[in-house]
Amino acid sequence: MTNIMKKLINTTLPVLGIILIITLLLVACDNGIFLNSDSTMNAHGEPVEEEIEKGPHRGRILRDGDFTLELAIFETGVPPEFRAWATKAGNMLKPKDLTLKVNLIRLGDKVDNINFAPQGDALRGDMEIYEPHSFVVEIFAEHQGKTHSWKYDNFEGRTKIEDAVAEALEIKTAIAGPVTIDKTISAYGQITANQENIREVRARFDGVIKSVFPSIGDKIKKGQKLATVESNESLKVYTIKAPINGILMERNANAGEQTSGRKLFTIMNTSSVWAEISIFPKDLSKIKIGSSVSISGIDGEPTVSGKVSQINLNTEKNQSVKARVKLKNKNGLLIPGSFITANVKVDEHKASLAVLRDGLQAFRDFTVVYAKIGEEYEVRMLELGLQAGEWAEVLGGLDPGTRYVSANSYVIKADIEKSGASHDH
Repeated sequence: MTNIMKKLINTTLPVLGIILIITLLLVACDNGIFLNSDSTMNAHGEPVEEEIEKGPHRGRILRDGDFTLELAIFETGVPPEFRAWATKAGNMLKPKDLTLKVNLIRLGDKVDNINFAPQGDALRGDMEIYEPHSFVVEIFAEHQGKTHSWKYDNFEGRTKIEDAVAEALEIKTAIAGPVTIDKTISAYGQITANQENIREVRARFDGVIKSVFPSIGDKIKKGQKLATVESNESLKVYTIKAPINGILMERNANAGEQTSGRKLFTIMNTSSVWAEISIFPKDLSKIKIGSSVSISGIDGEPTVSGKVSQINLNTEKNQSVKARVKLKNKNGLLIPGSFITANVKVDEHKASLAVLRDGLQAFRDFTVVYAKIGEEYEVRMLELGLQAGEWAEVLGGLDPGTRYVSANSYVIKADIEKSGASHDH
């Protein structure tokens, strides 16, 4: 990255300026700022993959004078492993006449040391080559007292992005570790008024309404004047006051009218509401009074939590049963009548290793996350267990304590795909 870009990133800019910077960074991706394995350039300065010479077993050909080694990854009926064949001056060498060792230097300087033993007409490596097949390869072959050595990069699913650029692109990371994953079922429902928080107000003594103070929709405080009434019996004027805090939902009173024992005002306190969710028969046995519930609007906002306080004994026309959740609503964002989605916790699972599902991406035939080591990122092929809520259990393919990309991982994927890093055997 140029010093100019670094200064731009470190400067407080308006939103349009930030968008411009990110656009420039993405364009720069095409010009080699995001680095993968070493590559050659054509006359136009574009990266060109180096042609790899292949042998009769579709392995890489390595030459040192008249000594030639073919090194291939063999995976027919077995986990991936190295097989090797050697010739001298064009003549095939017997495997027993050759000593071979291969070191695979992985990201983070972890080294796999592979020794070879004769098997048929080939030398066979003594360990599985696990995914990703991304490493620096060191080869040492000894024949008749002479050592032949080679070294090359075999990278896949790997890229390098400077931390300042990653920060500008809002690439987030997290540490993989143990998590308790909630098992939930999904349900739909609606916010309704908490009937325990609704008050209907009538005149204590019938008479003529002399004055009315609030209007529908007004916020009401407990003890606030609602109306004055002249009693038909005593002809004295008395005041009707609000019994609770809330919103005036109904007003059936106007000056000059007789109260006639009717409902004059309805006040609803919305500091708590009910969520009534529909539970279908297949899930009903899993729901209990006290089950934890996460509620959100159809658009995902807001998200609040509560517990099942009641399960209806009557079945609805669609054969569902209504379960009620009491929710705090001090900010007033839960509006009666609005539709909601709910996740009801029915069990929990303790995962010894898990990652955030937002970080998952597809790579070849695998589901992966991108491990971050220094300023480099590389795929980790995952064997997944339970996936629920925001978490995915990891059964294999990732070491505990690995820092991985947890948000905006698509940026890493796009850069790797743009680099054309291939899975080469």
